[in-house]
Amino acid sequence: MKINIVLFIIILFLEEGCQKDLNDTSNSTNHATTTSIPKVYKKIYGATSMSSDGNYLTIKTNATPDHKSVYYPTNHPLYENFSGTTFGGNKFGKNPNTISSFNLTFKIPLNPKEATNHSATPLGPIGIALNGVPFFNQYAGGGAPLTNEVVSFDQYWEHPQQQGQYHYHVEPLYLTNVKFTKSSLLGFLLDGFPVYGPEENGKPVSNDQLDAYHGHHHATAEFPNGIYHYHITNIDPYINGNGFYGTAGTVSM
Repeated sequence: MKINIVLFIIILFLEEGCQKDLNDTSNSTNHATTTSIPKVYKKIYGATSMSSDGNYLTIKTNATPDHKSVYYPTNHPLYENFSGTTFGGNKFGKNPNTISSFNLTFKIPLNPKEATNHSATPLGPIGIALNGVPFFNQYAGGGAPLTNEVVSFDQYWEHPQQQGQYHYHVEPLYLTNVKFTKSSLLGFLLDGFPVYGPEENGKPVSNDQLDAYHGHHHATAEFPNGIYHYHITNIDPYINGNGFYGTAGTVSM
């Protein structure tokens, strides 16, 4: 009889322990999902959600700027009129588009590597800035130079396209002049490599310091062991040169 009572107590204890594990939301499955995202990517403060499968980081964003713009509807709290000079000293000329929200999903490699075959960047999003706004490449619609489009860049040097998707072709002044600095990490391209501002260690970066893809390799504040990274400059090609240095992930709506 004593043996049966002891066995009953042991079985009851084990069942309670198992039930506790099932109800514990801090168990290994949920915890791994949270901790598998490297700290540096949490600087993307404009993400609406972020997850990782260990190979790719999935970032969701509504792609709207967190700063004022003349392209917001006039009743929007971030609307601000603008009629001054814009990028390149050009007199501002507003395009007919208005900022709209888009549900974009970026999927970028967590461990980026140089590609064997470097692919050209497409028209449309080629990366994501820390505030969730997409980076675009150095071309206007149809692959034309940005020469005629820069006049429509707003007070922070960017604009929305025909569907209302706001984007950065050149230096995002809000991030480099207000939120962070000109030497700061500004975002990531689709190949997973980081994008930095137009200065390094307080000195301007020139195009002749960068390779054909508009980047170079060395240590940064976020990557002390060294990493390939892009730099934004104020001369064409601005953000990216002859294509992605690494193998690009995907972006979808």
